[in-house]
Amino acid sequence: MQPSMPPSDRRFLEGLCAPPPGAARKHGHITVGAGGDGVERIEARFAEKAFSPHRHDSYGIGVTLAGVQSFRYRGEQRHCLPGQCLILHPDELHDGEPGTEDGFRYRIIYIDPALVQQALDGSPLPFVADPVLRTPGIGQALLADALDMADAVDELRRIDIGTALARLLRTASGAASGAGRTGTGLLDLPALLRVREQIAADPAARHSAAALERLSGLDRWTLARQFRAAFGTSPSRFRTMRQLDRARRLMVAGTPLAEAALEAGFADQSHLSRQFKRAYGMTPARWRAALDRSTA
Repeated sequence: MQPSMPPSDRRFLEGLCAPPPGAARKHGHITVGAGGDGVERIEARFAEKAFSPHRHDSYGIGVTLAGVQSFRYRGEQRHCLPGQCLILHPDELHDGEPGTEDGFRYRIIYIDPALVQQALDGSPLPFVADPVLRTPGIGQALLADALDMADAVDELRRIDIGTALARLLRTASGAASGAGRTGTGLLDLPALLRVREQIAADPAARHSAAALERLSGLDRWTLARQFRAAFGTSPSRFRTMRQLDRARRLMVAGTPLAEAALEAGFADQSHLSRQFKRAYGMTPARWRAALDRSTA
């Protein structure tokens, strides 16, 4: 069964502290690479504070290209050096800044946990305790393959990337192969995918817990536990991120922010702005100003 992926123009962009239009790009710059359903790539460079604490519902797997990439993650300050790989898990709060006055540059791929989950054949998502991988060769391999900014992501390429990154995650986490278990039984992946697809189809709609119970055949507590084990986040958080996807597409198309907020299902512009900053570490206005239009 193939999971339903969000539209290919999703951009899991980290927060940028960008200058006003026309000013020198002192703070940072971002370029969006070739992507596909559930796969997004960016390359970014920063000279000063990059982004404030935020979290997203994708895996972020990247390589530092130059400088020192410093970030706070799971209560500790981390440092990723050139050639080292970093792994950020869904729903984990993190920030980012240069570790030295020289700034830093990195490439990162944001991958939908459903694609990783599909490659794991029903197993819960693996967890890598140390987000910085220092094993020689891992960064270079990713850079030549999954992080190739110009490499088009068709259906077969998407499967290759999902399989490769799932293997990397399992290896880095030390997870042994086995059936998909949550500690209380097998994951009901078909039921979970029905819920996921229903939410993604219309994220502006509000589905009651009772409606999702009927759709999945699972009670609400089992659904919540299994959904997080399969996709790395909760159903409500997944819905919020799909609302933000819709809002960003509208913003890129030139829709006024207040109108985009309502169309995406937020109560008002302030509600959108709060959720946007929690997800990306920046306001919607700064995100729109910092986006590299040549790649939009």
